[in-house]
Amino acid sequence: MAQIGNVEEIIVVKEHLERMKQDGLITEWELPYENLLTRRSAAIFFLSPVSEEVLTEIWSQLGRYDNFRQRDNTEKKLSELAYRVEFNQAE
Repeated sequence: MAQIGNVEEIIVVKEHLERMKQDGLITEWELPYENLLTRRSAAIFFLSPVSEEVLTEIWSQLGRYDNFRQRDNTEKKLSELAYRVEFNQAE
């Protein structure tokens, strides 16, 4: 059973986002309410790319995880970062 806030499938994505930051693809990423999460499908990640030109590479890398979805973060309620990333089935 997953421990709240310590979920392996979320940790894997966080480490991947951190590698993309180190590789110069993204400037910043966030995971609001991380300590309340028990599964990746409930997580909403946010990120900002270094430029629009690298978005294809970012989406390609994150696409290896099941049920990957991304969209512009137009609401700006949970984060000010540019894109919202989720790993759940479309509603």
